[in-house]
Amino acid sequence: MRRIIKLLLITTTLVSCEKEIDIDYHEATPQYVVEASLTNSLATVRVTQTVPMKGSQSSDRVVENATVVISSGDSVRQTARYSSNGNYIYPLKAYPGTLYQVDIDVDGHHFSSSSILQPQPKVNKFRFVWKKMMSTRILFADLTIQDFPGQQNYYFIHMYRNNIGYRWTITRDTSNPGKELQQLLGCIHEDFSDDEDALHNGDKIRIEVRAIDRASYDYLFSLSQAANNGSNPVANFTGGCLGYFSAYIPYTINATYQEDETEEE
Repeated sequence: MRRIIKLLLITTTLVSCEKEIDIDYHEATPQYVVEASLTNSLATVRVTQTVPMKGSQSSDRVVENATVVISSGDSVRQTARYSSNGNYIYPLKAYPGTLYQVDIDVDGHHFSSSSILQPQPKVNKFRFVWKKMMSTRILFADLTIQDFPGQQNYYFIHMYRNNIGYRWTITRDTSNPGKELQQLLGCIHEDFSDDEDALHNGDKIRIEVRAIDRASYDYLFSLSQAANNGSNPVANFTGGCLGYFSAYIPYTINATYQEDETEEE
């Protein structure tokens, strides 16, 4: 099957060389993008602006002249200082259950979002395991999360490979509320184990598990669906910018993928 796919790609490439196709991009007005996070010790807000499709820049333009204010339910307002690469930071002592707000003013625009800081989650078990799915085997990162009792909970799991984002997913405690929740992240399909995207022996792995609030979950859920239905994610900021703000205390797992230590089911 892989050889067939490669042949099709080669054929398509050869055919496409016969005629130059001019794609008519509709230039859009540059938009501000805000990526904001707050833990129990630090608030980080990155402000950038999208660039035209036909522009010379390959990535978004960093914004260095924004005013970024962090506030909490007790009306304490603190201005974050500019660091570098579009990042504004402010060290603080934050408390779970508290509503925090980010306000950004830049070039006559005002953007605002809020998030409730969630407690740090707990992972009871983590392993790599091969599981038989239909007629093939798939390697999974298998996590067991201890759910918080007595409330609706939402989780974001982000897996990094060699310090680069690799897999992410979201889940909520609808299957086993108040008890243990299992989450699987697919890493390797055995028929494509030599692909660049597959895990390789010795890869350094970092997994962050975050308990997040409902607003963050709704944004990430809509983002995960956007590629399939062609829509934009739900707005997480007022004022019309892209991006979202989430307050969380991460639970971090560091590991090295070892082929000979992987379990089999």
